Amino acid sequence: MDAGNTGTPTSMDITELILFQHHEQRRTFALLDEIPRDDTAALSAIWGRLEILLEVHAEAEEKFFYPRLLTVGHGASDADSVSEEIEDAIKDHNEIRDAVRKVAGHETGTDDWWQAVTEARVSNSDHMAEEERQDLADFRRHADLQTRHDIAVQFIAYENQHAKGIKPVDKDPEDYVAEHS
Repeated sequence: MDAGNTGTPTSMDITELILFQHHEQRRTFALLDEIPRDDTAALSAIWGRLEILLEVHAEAEEKFFYPRLLTVGHGASDADSVSEEIEDAIKDHNEIRDAVRKVAGHETGTDDWWQAVTEARVSNSDHMAEEERQDLADFRRHADLQTRHDIAVQFIAYENQHAKGIKPVDKDPEDYVAEHS
């Protein structure tokens, strides 16, 4: 039941929320393609928002989604186990963070800046594809709808509480899995 006890079923689903946000990330990278390379104010504004989206999304997954996946998942698609899925996802998040940091080291709109943005885009695209194929499929198969709803509420509340961004922090994938298992 929903929080208002109206007798209607819950409707938020963490797997759908993550998919929606993946679309938003892809769309925002595509927006950068549409901006003239000399419009550094627009590029900076769009990149600044994307940088926040990427980090807050990753941290929310690490706080709310992956720990629950570790308890209910079995490993899906081409993953041998749920632990492998999560270790790889944490490693991917670290690679995305590293690529985002590289962008900050270059003047907006320069060839070096675009190369760093492309590296972030490729890392993020690879991660999203794998997460959609493994983690989200695994969770859909093994988590009940109420759990999926409850995590979505925590996830979106966290993201909105941190809409101005958070400090990126890399994590050791094996330590993460051990801590949350």
